Amino acid sequence: MTTCKVHSLESFGAADGPGVRYVIFLQGCRMRCQFCHNPDTWEEAAGTVYTAEELLSRALRYKNYWGDQGGITVSGGEPLLQMDFLLEFFTLAKEKGIHTVLDTAGQPFTREEPFYSKWKKLMEVTDLVMLDIKHIDEKVHQTLTGQTGENIKEMAREMSDMGQPMWIRHVLIPGDNSQDKYLIEMREFIQALKTVERVEILPY
Repeated sequence: MTTCKVHSLESFGAADGPGVRYVIFLQGCRMRCQFCHNPDTWEEAAGTVYTAEELLSRALRYKNYWGDQGGITVSGGEPLLQMDFLLEFFTLAKEKGIHTVLDTAGQPFTREEPFYSKWKKLMEVTDLVMLDIKHIDEKVHQTLTGQTGENIKEMAREMSDMGQPMWIRHVLIPGDNSQDKYLIEMREFIQALKTVERVEILPY
């Protein structure tokens, strides 16, 4: 039995995947985005502790509201930092026939073990990945977030190759990633992916 650290819960989310969703915001993020609207999620040691069973039980109280398209979304913070919980939680959710969405910036992605094997198993029980791409240019990405973006793009390509449905999210920052050259590069990157169902441009 694994536990997780939760920042907050939202019973009727309408902006975190298809339909009405129960949204779990996990605690902890290693990016330090200059435009972050919830830096209170950064601290990994904070948050309320739950087991996967406890959270699923809470979510199921609202199942009647989800309809055919809704379900559960796990967001953050950065949910991939709590991989063991994610894998157990989504496995339990799929056993109940629940639609699962992972809302991630992808930064922890690596092909090193044990992360990589667990990530591949996670994709098997994830119906949709909402991938937040902060900036397409590596140098600027490091300046904006304090972290590399190359592994994020690597994860997107791998999800495309394995047939994993994706929505791409991109926060548009005036005078920064709103420059034409970056938008063109972003478009070219997204067009090369085979499983992107939707692109969401979010205003800063």
